Amino acid sequence: QVQLVESGGGLVQAEGSLRLSCAASGRTFSNYAMAWFRQTPGQERDMIAGISRSGDATYYADSVKGRFTISREDAKNTVYLQMNSMKPEDTAVYYCAAGRFPGVPSRYSALYDYWGQGTQVIVSS
Repeated sequence: QVQLVESGGGLVQAEGSLRLSCAASGRTFSNYAMAWFRQTPGQERDMIAGISRSGDATYYADSVKGRFTISREDAKNTVYLQMNSMKPEDTAVYYCAAGRFPGVPSRYSALYDYWGQGTQVIVSS
């Protein structure tokens, strides 16, 4: 089992920044590729960023490319999402997820093994 706990969400003004953290406990963190998804009411949970087990490969959705950065710190069993130049449309519940993928993790949420409980992000205009 892997337990994932997100933190760092909150209210931010447009053009502001937030950094989300996802702390993992349980099985070996470095065995898992990690991803951040987000979801708004009535919508699918969409992957916005992913990072491979080694950290040398990343993926970003077009909607966040150039503004968000995913990183991992295996010594702390933590993955981060640095969010800059935020927009009101970034408002969502953000989830981290872990999966055993050989490279950049999949965009399909059903393929992930573990999920955090989510953290709310609100961007005001």
